[in-house]
Amino acid sequence: MIRADMHIHTYFSDGTASPAEVVAAAVGAGLGLVCVTDHDTMDGCGRVKELASAAGVRAVSGLEISAYADVKVHVLGYGLDTSCAAYKNYYKNAVEGSFARCYDVLAKLKARGFNIPIDKVLAERREVSTPVHSMFICRAAAKLGYASSAGAFYMSYLVEGKCAHSRLGRLTPDQAVKVIADCGGISSLAHPGRINMQMEAKEQLIKTLKSNGLNGIEAVYSGHTESETVYYKEIARSLGLYVTGGSDTHSLHGGGRSVGVPEFYPDSALLDALKNY
Repeated sequence: MIRADMHIHTYFSDGTASPAEVVAAAVGAGLGLVCVTDHDTMDGCGRVKELASAAGVRAVSGLEISAYADVKVHVLGYGLDTSCAAYKNYYKNAVEGSFARCYDVLAKLKARGFNIPIDKVLAERREVSTPVHSMFICRAAAKLGYASSAGAFYMSYLVEGKCAHSRLGRLTPDQAVKVIADCGGISSLAHPGRINMQMEAKEQLIKTLKSNGLNGIEAVYSGHTESETVYYKEIARSLGLYVTGGSDTHSLHGGGRSVGVPEFYPDSALLDALKNY
């Protein structure tokens, strides 16, 4: 069996670890397969693949599309062809949308008395080609003394329902699934236990996404309870979807999530589907 972590973030989005640090953590955790799934970008995946190959670990490129229905519904994608026209169009829109969203958030914050210059936000972006993540705004805010931490600022002002929340430029879950399919990838619904819906509505969402091309469900997830893991595995089985799993690690130094936790072993069907990526 191959142990895998199919949901890890680097500093190419809102994580703090480099590709090299992620690969080292994957080796330390005894992983045979690692997938970096930064938000709305795959710019770090090439480096991860190079480093993983040298370390004897298989890497599959991925991303996490930050989609929204009435609530946040993120979709993981694996093996997208970044050279195809569909991906280039998606990525251009993702970057442009992130800037529109950033300016929208900053305007809303300024109306509340928070003056956060755009250059301070962009200074938090480690790679200039990537979309502007909301956490960059929060880190800049914390450094300016507006909160004790970036996380505290996010929860107070940018999370759904708060005064500076913005969805400008975001795809719907259906659109996210379509983008991944159009780019030749495999899609999986990220952390379904965190989707803020009643269970009946959530099950209907999964069925609708499946009918529109969804390939899997991230049933094995660091934030799921044992009963949630069993529940989402059963939904995946009943709908003929792959079970994926990941830690959703953003930092290797605290944060409550560790690369390779919980333990996840992809079945042969998923491994076969990933073999060409």
